Amino acid sequence: MAGTLVTLQTFLTLDGVMQAPGGPEEDTSSGFEHGGWSVPYADEEFGAAVDGWFRRGEGYLLGRRTYDIFAGYWPHVTDPDESPIAQKLNGLPKYVASRTPDLPLEWQHSTQLGPDVVAEVTALKRREPEHPGGELQIHGSGELARTLHAAGLIDVYRLFVYPVVLGSGKRLFPEGSAPAALTLVDSALTSTGVTIQTYHPAGKPTYGSF
Repeated sequence: MAGTLVTLQTFLTLDGVMQAPGGPEEDTSSGFEHGGWSVPYADEEFGAAVDGWFRRGEGYLLGRRTYDIFAGYWPHVTDPDESPIAQKLNGLPKYVASRTPDLPLEWQHSTQLGPDVVAEVTALKRREPEHPGGELQIHGSGELARTLHAAGLIDVYRLFVYPVVLGSGKRLFPEGSAPAALTLVDSALTSTGVTIQTYHPAGKPTYGSF
């Protein structure tokens, strides 16, 4: 594929919830009470996979809520030996989608996308990556991910699927999401039962009958 790949990285429950995987206070909107559901399943394989994703990043696409969460933590992690993720996030471009005009983005290398997010991301995709396989990565940011999914702009879906059902919360693909077929190109299983699934888009779903 020519240009820069747009890739989605997110953590999901078995019922598709992506809200607040990292802590109880991460996102309590709509009365969500299950924040931090991914934490008990963290292990070395999880850490290695996440580190690998970030190493391929050449820039980050973030929704406003995810940006605020990241900006409240990562700029304060300044020792490159402590976290290679911080080094990447702090040093590379971050593109923020928000309906609020003229956001005061204080985190270095942060730029607000214009109102036509699809057009702006399309233009970013056309740029040649600085390194082979370089990616423009979406982390979390459900609303942004759904918009780019509907526009056919996501080239790779990387999903951590956790063996837990919550029954409520924001879902990556709620009712009304754009129909799509995907091809599984890689999968792995962590010691705690999390499946790491990598998909490429495969056009529209096809149908039949038995």
